[in-house]
Amino acid sequence: MCFLIMSYPGYPPTGYPPFPGYPPAGQESSFPPPGQYPYPSGFPPVGGGAYLPVPSSGYPGAGGYPAPGGYPAPGGYPGAPQPGGAPSYPGVPPVQGFGTPPGGAGFSGYPQPPSQSYGGGPAQVPLPGGFPGGQMPSQYPGGQAPYATQPSAMTQGVQGTIRPATSFDAMRDAEILRKAMKGFGTDEQAIVDVVANRSNDQRQKIKAAFKTMYGKDLIKDLKSELSGNMEELILALFMPTTYYDAWSLRNAMKGAGTQERVLIEILCTRTNQEIREIVRCYQSEFGRDLEKDIRSDTSGHFERLLVSMCQGNRDENQNVNHQLAQEDAQRLYQAGEGRLGTDESCFNMILATRSFPQLKATMDAYSRMANRDLLSSVGREFSGNVESGLKTILQCALNRPAFFAERLYYSMKGAGTDDSTLVRIVVTRSEIDLVQIKQMFNQMYQKTLGTMIASDTSGDYRRLLLAIVGQ
Repeated sequence: MCFLIMSYPGYPPTGYPPFPGYPPAGQESSFPPPGQYPYPSGFPPVGGGAYLPVPSSGYPGAGGYPAPGGYPAPGGYPGAPQPGGAPSYPGVPPVQGFGTPPGGAGFSGYPQPPSQSYGGGPAQVPLPGGFPGGQMPSQYPGGQAPYATQPSAMTQGVQGTIRPATSFDAMRDAEILRKAMKGFGTDEQAIVDVVANRSNDQRQKIKAAFKTMYGKDLIKDLKSELSGNMEELILALFMPTTYYDAWSLRNAMKGAGTQERVLIEILCTRTNQEIREIVRCYQSEFGRDLEKDIRSDTSGHFERLLVSMCQGNRDENQNVNHQLAQEDAQRLYQAGEGRLGTDESCFNMILATRSFPQLKATMDAYSRMANRDLLSSVGREFSGNVESGLKTILQCALNRPAFFAERLYYSMKGAGTDDSTLVRIVVTRSEIDLVQIKQMFNQMYQKTLGTMIASDTSGDYRRLLLAIVGQ
């Protein structure tokens, strides 16, 4: 039974890696009023093919879910999209050492974060420069993912590589883009200079100014001038943040096959408010019920985990109940390692409902009690997509920037590049914590993110990506 409470004398406590801090997000994003900033009429699905039709219903509202009590209507949600993606997918070798530093279980010498804030309240004003805190932390062997090694400087706030332009003039920017696309050829550098140095909110204003000044749709003009990965990147940058998430989910389930990694990356990592806004946007823009689409495209315990996630009802109380953490750790042990077979519903209930600070405390308690970490237990008890989803939740509770850094690494490692994942992560994190992700990337793989992007991409696509990541 999942609620049996037991003690386990004789197991030497190992201690879990120190929590790296869950920096709050300060990103503001807002939806355009209906009909003012039209969403792109199409976006190239991964691998080419027909464009995805988007009903011109206008966001927000029509046909969507009623706003839950206590949540504002879409138009500036404070929570930042959470990083996502699961490390163990078919064909992608897992990074060694989830939650385990090089050298085993000692954990001595790992930076102790001065604070443990998971969210709520504005992020600190970004500091100038590339990396916070000056010196890089000590290096780790390549391939090691130090989910417990977030430098203490990172816990004080989050930093995006893109910040709102201070002397912003939407009409001037619209004119620059118009000139860049007019006549023979296209001045891609002028386009890069504008879009890589404006916030998402400012890009929405540029779209509105362009239509006002020229009576033309900026997105359609850009689509006619660009192609391939450059087109996908530009269109992603001009999509309102929540619409981009909703579009990504729809595209992941549209047609034959399902891109489970995208479902996990988004649904297992967003805040309650973000998820509820995604659900409303999905309904209003695509005329579809997100939960119904999930049920029709997934099955079993993976389906149940994603349905739990898309309710947007995770506890977000930032206070930790240590007694509950101990009880949950014992429940999870009895639901997995302590029995023959697995009580999947117990794992689903705890990982889908507890706050992230509470889950971190539960992971600490579990490692002391069971002499092994919860991530490795999940790997032994589950497989496939549900394992990836559960691990995503736990890994983001340990070190969010390291989690994103790993996803970026495997999008470019080996033959070929997963451009869709590369674009999605760079775009969605560019105003939140891409500075921290860059630092963790360097620490984990002994190379900079910019170096790897430069070697895996080319042309204007490379130039724009490097401008976004601040290289």
